[in-house]
Amino acid sequence: MEAASLVFIINIIGAGLRTGTPLLFATTGELLTERSGVLNLGVEGMMLVGALAGFAVSYNTGNPWVGVLAGMLAGGVLSQLHAFVTVTLRGDQVVSGLALTFVGRGLTAVLGAPYVQIRDIPTLPTISLPFLESIPIIGPLILFPLFGNQNVVVWLGFLLTPFVAFYIARTRSGLNLRAVGEYPAAVDAVGMSVAKLRYFYIFIGGVLAGLAGAALSLAITPLWIEDMTAGQGWIAVGLVIFAQWNPWRAALGAYIFGALRRLPLDLQSVPWLPFASNPILGVWLSMIPYLFTIVALMLTSNARSRKRMGTPAALGIPYVRGERGL
Repeated sequence: MEAASLVFIINIIGAGLRTGTPLLFATTGELLTERSGVLNLGVEGMMLVGALAGFAVSYNTGNPWVGVLAGMLAGGVLSQLHAFVTVTLRGDQVVSGLALTFVGRGLTAVLGAPYVQIRDIPTLPTISLPFLESIPIIGPLILFPLFGNQNVVVWLGFLLTPFVAFYIARTRSGLNLRAVGEYPAAVDAVGMSVAKLRYFYIFIGGVLAGLAGAALSLAITPLWIEDMTAGQGWIAVGLVIFAQWNPWRAALGAYIFGALRRLPLDLQSVPWLPFASNPILGVWLSMIPYLFTIVALMLTSNARSRKRMGTPAALGIPYVRGERGL
């Protein structure tokens, strides 16, 4: 029983690393966007556009890396619609983000129809590390099952989090990012453009959401179906709040939620859990990530909670030069 339990736990963690990686990309992109003072609820739409663009370009060119670049570019381009509405026109950020999701879903539903039946496409490679299995005790039991045959996007995720954390906390550009999300008038006062900074980080958020979608369709579940993100964009928005705008917490949350999304499927293969194959249990477990997202959004619905959780002070507030306050 103990050996079976250990194998099961390792499998869950490994699944969390794989399925949590697209969530990590999307959450990190939204974190950077919100750090600049802009709320973007269009993550789901950008992920879908990135997933379709990556899949279609990989299929037509035979090169999955070109597909990844196409997915990133597609997400970035779509994000600029949100930037134009919220930064230039100073429109409502919630409405604009919701509209962006609808645009992404509509575009991919129409343009993706010819690709639904396609299954044989070039996909991103898996990195094999067989030497991990030769490490005494922990090698065959833990290290190799977790890291021995992970897709390249998982390793990109491992690199992304420390890079973003260092960028935000230790670089001058990161200081400017934090400043424009907390007190944009100060950024404006020293001669930097608040609009340009926000356009840039909205674009980066879109690029990472597009990367999340491409990782989903070219590595994690290599296929294209309509609405294949299945609400992961909304989970990413909730994870930013859960992480309190901290990249390390965002990574942890993404991997935990990745494991939770796989848990109902993995439980069905556990013979010593007689209730695991119960479809009702699977439904309840599948609801956990979405219930958590709702709770996270409720926790930031009032000013006191926002301040306690460290919400960027200018988040969701259009900047108008010369106005008092933010």
